[in-house]
Amino acid sequence: MRLRNSPNGYGLITIGMHWIVAVAVFGLFGLGLWMRGLDYYSPWYQTAPDIHKSVGLLLLGLMLLRVLWRLYSPAPHVLPTHGRATRLATRFGHAALYLALFGVMIAGYLISTAEGRPIPVFGWFEVPALITSIPRQEDIAGLLHEYLAWALVILSGLHALAALKHHFIDRDATLVRMLGRERN
Repeated sequence: MRLRNSPNGYGLITIGMHWIVAVAVFGLFGLGLWMRGLDYYSPWYQTAPDIHKSVGLLLLGLMLLRVLWRLYSPAPHVLPTHGRATRLATRFGHAALYLALFGVMIAGYLISTAEGRPIPVFGWFEVPALITSIPRQEDIAGLLHEYLAWALVILSGLHALAALKHHFIDRDATLVRMLGRERN
């Protein structure tokens, strides 16, 4: 399998980034929901948020690389069976996913750095607090983080349903291309 995308299919790097992001998004969402129920005396009270922040920041780095990779290795050609409405929905859906992804991660960063402390990432390095002067920063960013996380998971679910629709109903190559197989 090739590393770069071709006109007919996705390359290994794009496929890997896609599935890592998918697993991370749903994992972080589940972890975030679970964390909300922790009390001060839970052994996970400090550890779970640290894991959530660390994975979230690594995901932000991966998403930045993904955008750069997309510029270097453009997506395959649109399938000829996709009409104008499908092409517009695809473009809008992907833009919404990217905006929600970056929005939820930026909001998470603003929550974590509101008090001016850097964010340690698994003890490997720290991400500095660059923005700390927004009034009620932690509260506002917290609401945005929650709403954007829900929007992201809903959009991701719709994205998966659309891929399954293309595979089982339309019987086109939309899904198999993201699984590493080419089909015209």
